[in-house]
Amino acid sequence: MEFRDLKTQYLRHKEAIDGAIERTVANAQFIGGGAVTRLEEALAAYVGVKHCISCANGTDALLLALLAWGVGEGDAVFVPDFTFFSTAEVVPWLGAVPVFVDIDADTFNMSPQALEKAVKDVQEEGRLRPRAVIAVDLFGQPAEYEEIRKTAERYELFLMEDGAQGFGGRIGGKRACSFGDISTTSFFPAKPLGCYGDGGAVFTDNDGWAELIRSYKVHGKGSDKYDNIRIGMNSRLDTIQAAVLSEKLRFFDEEVEGCNRVAAAYTERLRDKVKTPTVLPGYDSSWAQYTVRFSDEKQREEAASRLREAGIPSMVYYRKPMHALKAFEHIQTYKSDCKTAEETCRTCLSLPMHAYLQESEIDKISQLL
Repeated sequence: MEFRDLKTQYLRHKEAIDGAIERTVANAQFIGGGAVTRLEEALAAYVGVKHCISCANGTDALLLALLAWGVGEGDAVFVPDFTFFSTAEVVPWLGAVPVFVDIDADTFNMSPQALEKAVKDVQEEGRLRPRAVIAVDLFGQPAEYEEIRKTAERYELFLMEDGAQGFGGRIGGKRACSFGDISTTSFFPAKPLGCYGDGGAVFTDNDGWAELIRSYKVHGKGSDKYDNIRIGMNSRLDTIQAAVLSEKLRFFDEEVEGCNRVAAAYTERLRDKVKTPTVLPGYDSSWAQYTVRFSDEKQREEAASRLREAGIPSMVYYRKPMHALKAFEHIQTYKSDCKTAEETCRTCLSLPMHAYLQESEIDKISQLL
C-alpha cells in the first residue's frame, strides 16, 4: 500500500504526462520559455490572483517573499510551532527572528488567539520589531485568515500564506494561495499538486512585489539576466517540471474530490476510535495528509506498529515542535506558550491519503487503529 500513490496517478495519466515531457525535450528549451509562462498564467487564474511567479522549490518561495518585504535584522516573524522546518528556517537567513506560535487543537493550524498574545508579548518586551506572520495551511486546510488578518492589520504586519500543503483548499469561494499579502506553495512530489522533482511558486496581487521577486529569483536581474541590479539567487522552475504540472493541473480538482471522499470514509470509520481531523464550516481541505490524534504517545506507537506489521505505511508529522529542533539551539528565537503543539507532536499520526485508496483498504487501516 502506498502512503501517497504517485505510481497509480502516473499510470492513469501516462500518455498526457509523457507527451508533455517529450515535447519539452524535443523543443530543447529546458530553462524558462513558453511552458513556464503558460503554467504561471494557469496557476494565477486557478488561484484567482494577478501574479504567479514560479521558482525552484517551496522554501525559496518563502525566502523570496521575505526578500520582497525587506525583512531583516531586528524583525520578528511569527510562525506556527507545529509545521515543517522550512517555514521558520528562512527567517534566520535574513537575520530576522522566528517567533513560535501555538496551534489550534482541532485544525492543527496557527491559533489566532495565540498569535495575538505572541505579538503583544513581543511588542511589550521591545527587543524585536513585529514585522510579518507566516500562517501555514497545514495538512490541506487553510488557516483562519479572517481572524489572523485582523491581528496582522492591527499591528501593521505583513501576512504570508504558506500554502505548500494547502494548494486546492478553499474558504468559501476563495482558493488557497489567495489569502496572504503574498502566498507561496511547493510542488514537491508528495504535495497536493506535485511535480517530478522540486518546484515552487509565489502568488500576489502586488505589482511591485512581483517585479522584485522576478528579479531576486534570477540573480537580481534588471532588464535581463546580465544586468544585475541587486543581490539575488538562482531559483527557477525547470521547464520539464512546468510541463508536468500543466498536465497535472488538468485533473487536479478531480484528485482533490477523491481525497475528500477518502477523508469522509476515514472519519466515518474512525470518529469513535481516535480524534479525527476537523474541517471548519465553510472550509474545504485538499487533504495533503489525513492526521489523527491518540490519547497518548504509547497508543500512537502501538497503532503505528500494527499498521507497519500489516504492510501499511504511516508517518508522524511532526515528532518535535519547531522550538525544540536542534537547528535553533544557537539561533535567536522567541517562543510563546506552545503546549498544544507539544501535545500534538506526542499524539498525532498520519495515515495513507490519496485519491486512489479503495474502500477495502480504508476498512483495513481503520480496523487496525
